[in-house]
Amino acid sequence: MSSRVEWHDLPDGVREAVQGHTGPVFEAESPVVGRNSAFAASLMAADGPVFCKGGRAEGPQAVMHRNEATVNPFVPRDIAPQLLWRVEQDGWLLLGFEHVPGRHAELSPGSPDLPLVADAMIKIGAVEHSESGRMIADHWKSALAKETSTQFSEWAARAPRHMRGSTLVHSDLNPLNILVADRARVVDWAWWRTGAAWIDPAFVVVRLIAAGHEPAQAEKWATQFGGYREAPAEAITAFAASLVCLWERRFGGTEVTKAARRWAEHRMAADPPQDR
Repeated sequence: MSSRVEWHDLPDGVREAVQGHTGPVFEAESPVVGRNSAFAASLMAADGPVFCKGGRAEGPQAVMHRNEATVNPFVPRDIAPQLLWRVEQDGWLLLGFEHVPGRHAELSPGSPDLPLVADAMIKIGAVEHSESGRMIADHWKSALAKETSTQFSEWAARAPRHMRGSTLVHSDLNPLNILVADRARVVDWAWWRTGAAWIDPAFVVVRLIAAGHEPAQAEKWATQFGGYREAPAEAITAFAASLVCLWERRFGGTEVTKAARRWAEHRMAADPPQDR
């Protein structure tokens, strides 16, 4: 999105409904990053600060916000802000979350944030949440079917078969979605799925490479997670290749897409394709 709706631009009825939960709002500060919500702001209110986000109840973003509301009760409270209330009023859907302190995680080599991020990921990986309608394997297979053939396609096609599982998967663990203070908290659960326990660590491997880690160094970091450590080598190589197929057309030229290519090439060089 190119711009957001400000607090004072929301319909009167929507603001009144929100203030029914928060008390009078005397200040609203929009974040400088992220554009997936038509409205997002830290609300300073009589009953204390709250983070509020949302959009049109029938708009394209509504699915994301409903996804977040659905999964929030299953996410451990010490690693994700609690959903405090939900407002549907005058065609708007807004969610009010616990306001938590923190800055965006720094993932570069040697960062003191890395152990905190790992602690949060271990807790996420321990959550079982089997929901057949949100299997990441099915989503991945459908998405890959729409991509054109590339040098990575043979490997990428193998990824979905390895992605099934009953672990809660955030699927978008980038630094903007990880807030660090005394611990790391993970926000923006709009794209959560159910799948294999290695998937979230594998997503972070790409982010580590984009932040300056060598592929082998990033992979070594990820072996602290049992799901990743025990995953078949083919699963990780196929996943890396699938990221290139899915991201280069949509996000070509970005640092994270370049990192995905570096990782896939690193793995494919060590494990050349065979008939399987």
